[in-house]
Amino acid sequence: MLFFLAEGFRVIAIDRRGHGRSDQVSEGHDMDHYAADVSAVVEHLDLHNAVHVGHSTGGGQVARYVARYGQPQGRVAKAVLISAVPPLMVKTEQNPGGTPIEVFDGFRKALAANRAQFYLDVASGPF
Repeated sequence: MLFFLAEGFRVIAIDRRGHGRSDQVSEGHDMDHYAADVSAVVEHLDLHNAVHVGHSTGGGQVARYVARYGQPQGRVAKAVLISAVPPLMVKTEQNPGGTPIEVFDGFRKALAANRAQFYLDVASGPF
């Protein structure tokens, strides 16, 4: 983001709910809510023809936002998805290639047991 800022672009970074300095809420942690949050920011700032860039979960968030709110209002000029997580990750009948729910259950259990250690472990693997 700093590169684009240095090049003279207006850069807006959204601090997703439950992350960073945003309120630590216990609900609304899904792509629909994330997309609605982006829409609220875009409308509040009256942005038009914006380039939306998302990495990882942010990529899924951008995809959902564009699908639900991007057109025909002319709010989105381009969408850039970098190593994007798809809007639906869990394995279901409609998404047979998804991740089994047990994997996410393990994440929740590890987070509840020791949040700091969970993030240390994530940073050290799988690469």
